[in-house]
Amino acid sequence: MNALAAQRPLAGGFSRRGACPALSAPMKTGDGLLVRLNPVVAGLPAKALIGLCKAAQTHGNGIVEVTARGSIQIRGLTESSALELAGCVNELGIAVRTGVPVQTSVLAGLDPQEIANPGALCDMIRAGIAEAGLEGSLGPKVSVVVVGGGRSALGDVAADVRLTAEGAGVWRVAVAGNALTARPLGQAADDTAACAATLVLLSEIAARGRETRARDLEDNQLHGVFSALHPVRPEGRANGRDLAGWLVGIVDLRNGNIALGVALPFGHTTAKLLKTFAKAAMDLGIDDVRPAPGRALVAICGTRDGAEKLHEVAQALGFVTSQDDPRLSVSACPGAPDCASGHLPARQMAAEMANDYRSLLDGSAHLHVSGCAKGCAHPGEATLALVGSEAGTGLVVAGTARDQPIAYANSGGAGRAFATVAKHVAAHRRDDETTAQAIQRIGVSVLAEAFGQGGR
Repeated sequence: MNALAAQRPLAGGFSRRGACPALSAPMKTGDGLLVRLNPVVAGLPAKALIGLCKAAQTHGNGIVEVTARGSIQIRGLTESSALELAGCVNELGIAVRTGVPVQTSVLAGLDPQEIANPGALCDMIRAGIAEAGLEGSLGPKVSVVVVGGGRSALGDVAADVRLTAEGAGVWRVAVAGNALTARPLGQAADDTAACAATLVLLSEIAARGRETRARDLEDNQLHGVFSALHPVRPEGRANGRDLAGWLVGIVDLRNGNIALGVALPFGHTTAKLLKTFAKAAMDLGIDDVRPAPGRALVAICGTRDGAEKLHEVAQALGFVTSQDDPRLSVSACPGAPDCASGHLPARQMAAEMANDYRSLLDGSAHLHVSGCAKGCAHPGEATLALVGSEAGTGLVVAGTARDQPIAYANSGGAGRAFATVAKHVAAHRRDDETTAQAIQRIGVSVLAEAFGQGGR
């Protein structure tokens, strides 16, 4: 679709909260309008990425993000500049995907650890959705994830329909969740059966209105899918390793190329820094940079030497270049003062905490620092969440930013309050425990007391 022609702002000038802020429907946030781009082609030429960064500087506030699902976000737009940005995207030749997201790994067909190449199945599902005319009947958040195995970084990405390869052409069909939480329905013997099951599920969702999600379907509404699949036991779900950091590093690919994966700190960077990265890639002859799940960028490099040199550039720019970087265990929104909705400087606090509490962030626990209760950076549950509000900064344990905090600290004391909690966990964690296990054992009441004492 022509990006500029598709730009038809909704009534009121922007899309409602909860919709997907696509290029054709900017969404109002605390720092202006936000658009999200999901390129049709997996990789962007370095020159196109440089042009996109320039457009973000000219028409937005110069902030570029990669989301947990691997889309590019540009912030700080106005209604008029969003139209101009759409024109720039069109001129750069960046085709953006519309309709129901059918997502797979950016390394599909290239990863030597892949069980099955999901590309053909994804194309079959997209064609089936279009042929059935389902797009207009499904809500903007309905999605499909197809995991062929290997380094997909899709384990933590939730979807309404989730297909996971269990052999060549054999797919586990599950609904409503990520790799750990999705409910298995059965096993499809081939791509055709997997596509058919997906379309039946999407049709059931569509029949019940645009507010319906797969989690709302009852067993009797799933009968048609159950009967068409082979029974499957719940064993074999992902073990949690297929998360954000799994794409970070340098790996060999099937075609002789090398993949370099880096992540943006908390999914955020400036257009200036990203442009520097893209220019370095172009100078090294690397012309395929792919936004990826886990707030990452994956560069397809012709040589290991090129990958290592670009890796050095990414390090110098402050990007996440190692899987043991504690920033991979922290989510944070812009927060105050960048976002008008923020009650605390979320991203600044997150950076300080990632540096100060490296031992606490051992990969088992996830920390979410949210400027307000909307929880934009991490809608799902986190092990610990700090949430800004007019009442102060709240602490949520094993919940989302929208949940009721167990304790509050005044805004100026939030850092001290969290330090008290971190020290308590470190002091009482057993040698054979992870941070997440220690927090669960210590319990909510003890953590609430520690946070309250530290925040006074």
